[in-house]
Amino acid sequence: MKKVFVFVFLAAVFSCSGCGLIGLFGTPNSDETKIPAEYKLAKSKQKVLVLVNQPYWLDSKANLRYYLTDAINQNLETIIKIPPNQLISYNDLTEIRSKRGDSSSLSPVDIGKAFDANMVLAVNIENYQLQEFSEAGYCKGRLDVSAALFDTATGEKVWPNGTSKGKTVRVGFDIENRGPEIAVRRLAADSAYCVVRYFYDCPKNKFKIADEEQDLGWEKRN
Repeated sequence: MKKVFVFVFLAAVFSCSGCGLIGLFGTPNSDETKIPAEYKLAKSKQKVLVLVNQPYWLDSKANLRYYLTDAINQNLETIIKIPPNQLISYNDLTEIRSKRGDSSSLSPVDIGKAFDANMVLAVNIENYQLQEFSEAGYCKGRLDVSAALFDTATGEKVWPNGTSKGKTVRVGFDIENRGPEIAVRRLAADSAYCVVRYFYDCPKNKFKIADEEQDLGWEKRN
């Protein structure tokens, strides 16, 4: 009799809340939910050139070209799993620039072709601020970049979609207590991640980072 009662009780529970239970077990948790890639770069299996443009008017003691190129290449290798031999290093890019006097007048696609690259990720620095405090190497900083991906075979922009010139990323922080070099590296790493996350199905809980613009306090006050 007890077995019959237990069976009837369980049947009633499942009949009343079965849909809820199915929904609970059938719905992916936050670790499993992913934001679809806007462009799946990993599937291309092609040679990629990261081309960072640092405007002449931008006042910076740091070589932002180097830090951003290096950080983006690292993210493409570790997150997108692009082999190192398919990524063009900053040193190789510098060598070509020094040999070609017309490099500043070339388009991203033309420079990509000079390296036999299939894809060019062009990154433009739009704003950079780094304020150092006198005591103990404290800094606050901001870096705004826009990025666009080009196919050298067609010369067309393949990302982002639409008429926009590029995907804009804004990062910054109020306090970095490890000195200016670490502060610059942090800005570069933040920007690199925020660009590369669009090239694969990124876990939802890893998509946003603390240093993105919406979490900045000092920027809104200055």
